[in-house]
Amino acid sequence: MTPVSVVGIGADGWAGLTDAARAELSAADVVVGSARQLALLPASVAAERVPYPSPLVAGVPGLLDAHAGRAVAVLASGDPMFFGVGATLARLLGPDRLRVLPHVSSVTLACARLGWAAEEVETVSLVGRPPAALIAALAPGRRVLVLSAGAGTPALVAALLTERGYGASRVTVFGDLGAATESRHDGTAADWPTGETLPALNVVAVTCADAPSTAPLGRVPGLPDEAYESDGQLTKQEVRAVTLAKLAPLPGELLWDVGAGSGSVAVEWLRAHPSCRAVAVERDPVRADRVRHNADALGVPRLRVVTGAAPGALGGLPAPAAVFVGGGVTGAGVVETCWDALAPGGRLVANAVTVESEAVLAGWHTRLGGDLVRLSVQRASPVGGFTGWRPLMPVTIWTARKEREQ
Repeated sequence: MTPVSVVGIGADGWAGLTDAARAELSAADVVVGSARQLALLPASVAAERVPYPSPLVAGVPGLLDAHAGRAVAVLASGDPMFFGVGATLARLLGPDRLRVLPHVSSVTLACARLGWAAEEVETVSLVGRPPAALIAALAPGRRVLVLSAGAGTPALVAALLTERGYGASRVTVFGDLGAATESRHDGTAADWPTGETLPALNVVAVTCADAPSTAPLGRVPGLPDEAYESDGQLTKQEVRAVTLAKLAPLPGELLWDVGAGSGSVAVEWLRAHPSCRAVAVERDPVRADRVRHNADALGVPRLRVVTGAAPGALGGLPAPAAVFVGGGVTGAGVVETCWDALAPGGRLVANAVTVESEAVLAGWHTRLGGDLVRLSVQRASPVGGFTGWRPLMPVTIWTARKEREQ
């Protein structure tokens, strides 16, 4: 089959392309891109110009079928394989069908302008993603580059930083990086002008600075209980840390959080790595909404929330690498369904606080083996004018790993 060329192009347009990239576009029968990108090509490129299909993923097969046998080139902003259309096409078509000619990315250009070491900078894309995705990257002194969705993104970023206690953060907005019209705007998040007109093509650079009252959140499991909105159905901090250690999240893996309550385990699974995925299953609609709120507030709006009771609500979900059963252990078929759905090498972790749910876990331990751990946590609290220990309810944790096929 005819390969598809993917050509990265910057705001500097045709002048910034390599000879190889120009030759690829000049030889194409069809060039696909956004209206802005297509407008950057000179009249000497005689190819038919076709706008991106919308939605892109669903429209690509039909677009290629319509131009079968013709040389197709796709324009991408900067580096096609860095938050770009090239990675999407590689997933859809397979890498063997692509010929990728990258351009310098906006991240590289921004780092060059600021003198930042690119490997020390965290990049967050807000293209097609809610601003809450930035929250997980915030930490004192951290440098973050935000790929904007448009002219309004810098003001949204500044407002979010201020709301989260990072109003003193230094913000720099680069517009049309690499073009003759390149611009730069500097300020702090708290004082950022909301009415300022900025280029639609921009990158936001943030040097995080917290206030004395800001309580930064760590990256490891066991966030403070106060970080969550809850009606009491919350896996407590110490138990949560042990539970996540037993679940052992790895990059790219999918978690089912069954009986999610406040969603704390799913949230901290997602915070473990940007590529981690999770589905929270909660039968109570009010709690399901609370799970969504907690996911947004803690920077992981990608959490998928399913409202429904297990095991019925689990049908049709993608196979998980790990399952946490925080509620509903005694429900008929819940543990069986979760275990059967696990991929080989997958982990199932279930918590129990009642005698009845403990008995269920003991039965499964006898049947499948694994580990049983009982945690007893005591927290210091005032007793009159003194300090004493108040115990939390003991929690039994059963962990089992499904054997890999030999």
